[in-house]
Amino acid sequence: MPRTLRVTARNASFQQWQALLGNRTKRQRAGEFLVQGVRPVTMAVEHGWEISTLLYAEHRPPSRWAREILDRVPATRVAMAADLLAELGEKADETPELLAVARLPADRLDRLPVGPDMLVVVFDRPTTPGNIGTLIRSADAFGAGGVVITGHAADPYDPKAVRASTGSLFAVPTVRVGSHREVLDWVAAPREDGIVPQLVGTDEHGDRDVAEHDLTGPTVLLIGNETHGLSAAWRAACDRMVRIPITGTASSLNAATAATVMLYEAVTQRRRAAVRGR
Repeated sequence: MPRTLRVTARNASFQQWQALLGNRTKRQRAGEFLVQGVRPVTMAVEHGWEISTLLYAEHRPPSRWAREILDRVPATRVAMAADLLAELGEKADETPELLAVARLPADRLDRLPVGPDMLVVVFDRPTTPGNIGTLIRSADAFGAGGVVITGHAADPYDPKAVRASTGSLFAVPTVRVGSHREVLDWVAAPREDGIVPQLVGTDEHGDRDVAEHDLTGPTVLLIGNETHGLSAAWRAACDRMVRIPITGTASSLNAATAATVMLYEAVTQRRRAAVRGR
């Protein structure tokens, strides 16, 4: 039977959970992050993520949803004063019903599926957590098998990223690596089925429109930093640089938006190929 604690003051435990909101180093050291929102908490549970703690408002009868989560997950339960829970929920006008503390998964590229239909997105040095979350959401929506965050980047487990993903973070394997070299080694690793994914980068000066390039085979899509685009090392590693044709007065697309367009084009091509193959 999970143990139940009560927290009504800013004690050491509360301060530790509070640190998970804004301190990446402490998230990494603790190996945990805070999950806010009904859908993200539900997705974390449904996809089997390890939940260490469930925080809920004391003196407040739980809804059916909250009761099901509390009954289902074998985690430490914490009945918390409403004002403290509201602080952790980061909504000034609303006290969340339930928050979860989840364990960070291992950053291993072997978590990503490899096969003839593989589609993985690499986000190079993103600076904005919200963009990471939005990109992960698009990857989930268009069937990508995983997301890789490379280089000195924002944290996909920052609360802003988790919220922006609307729970997709728990459905799409997301891996952080320090360098492009780790991804290149993973792509080039010998495999029994002989699959070698193509590396397709995006740039406004790419040598062909994305719709003119075949994305039906195993593919790694490369999306650059919001300000500077792909690094020189990534550009040199690409098999092809493609562009997204745009009109109007906009000079470029937001990085997460560019990723969404690329993913949509990939899934469109694959559906057409499947229909032709019938």
